[in-house]
Amino acid sequence: MNNKTKAAVITGYGVNCEREMAHACRIAGFDTVDIIHICDLLSGAKNISEYHFLNFAGGFLDGDDLGSAKACVNRFKSAPVAGSDSSRIVDQILKFIDDKKIIFGICNGFQLMVKFGILPGFGGDHTTQKATLTFNESAKFEDRWTYLKINESSPCVFTKGAKGVYLPVRHGEGNFIAEDDELYERIVSGNLNAIMYSDAQYESTDVSYPLNPNGSKGSIAGICDETGRLFGMMPHPEAYLHYTNHPRWTREELPEEGMGLLFFKNAYEYVKETLI
Repeated sequence: MNNKTKAAVITGYGVNCEREMAHACRIAGFDTVDIIHICDLLSGAKNISEYHFLNFAGGFLDGDDLGSAKACVNRFKSAPVAGSDSSRIVDQILKFIDDKKIIFGICNGFQLMVKFGILPGFGGDHTTQKATLTFNESAKFEDRWTYLKINESSPCVFTKGAKGVYLPVRHGEGNFIAEDDELYERIVSGNLNAIMYSDAQYESTDVSYPLNPNGSKGSIAGICDETGRLFGMMPHPEAYLHYTNHPRWTREELPEEGMGLLFFKNAYEYVKETLI
């Protein structure tokens, strides 16, 4: 029996944070970490079913044409996998979800998951888009560090074990908007708003710009599905894995381990305890 923990990080067509995300998986404990180009999925050279943990990294998929990650969503749903008349990448993703494996999307990867319909995924519908991530209210690209309160009542696998984290954002389209008020209330009442922009004490999430860098209602910075296994967020945990990544590392006493590693360690523990 193969008891190796395996993580895949998807790259290509404008993704540019795959190496940092792969490094986070490695130092979190995964035995095998592969960076997989989308072309290798389309050619049939790689299949995500071989892995336990699927990562959608940040970047600018297809230059953000049609809106962030939308063109790639269309590719995943429509382009056939070579050697098959009917198989699509969407089929691999849905099987991955059915097998109770875990998916993490950061920034552009979060946008992909939302516009695909993977999130929020109510009722097991992971292909119908019910929300979006659109232009920041500031009408400009935001590159800053943010305080983030973790919803400790959330079922999210990735966020357990912390009250809050301090992480960078770098995006132009991070404003989370649900299809309607009813959907937004279902997200909040179900504690699917796993992580939110907050004050420096990780207490209040009733914050405005620049603490809330994009204007998301309820300061939503990331959401999970009802199982907690599928999670996406706009801030970049893979950008804070070591204290030297911190903007004030020469002026403050900091733990050697960066706050962002928490998310990947939790993913590793879930895989090790549940899927191996």
